[in-house]
Amino acid sequence: MSKSSNTVLGLLAGTAIGATLGILFAPDKGSITRQRLSEEAINAKDNLATKATEVRSKVAETYVDKKGTFDEKMDSILTSASYKAEDVITSLESKLQDLKARNKRLQKNKVVQGDNA
Repeated sequence: MSKSSNTVLGLLAGTAIGATLGILFAPDKGSITRQRLSEEAINAKDNLATKATEVRSKVAETYVDKKGTFDEKMDSILTSASYKAEDVITSLESKLQDLKARNKRLQKNKVVQGDNA
């Protein structure tokens, strides 16, 4: 979890604990205290559910953003690699043509030298 999520959860927990302790030490009847505890528990549960939904939404949003960025970078890398591979192939084809031309000259010289011998 991120720092802000931990902070929010800490504040919620502290609020719930503080409210509970305040109610327990208040000079009210037991039935009123139980009612207040019940209400505070429900409020804390609702707050926690709301914050969990917010955190879940932020995580999902971040995932989608990061995935999109990753896909874009991967496409860029693949495109770059494709161009580089094409450059390498072109260079190798050029060298192959040079080697074929040299080989042809060597073969021609061999035949000429063989005729003279």
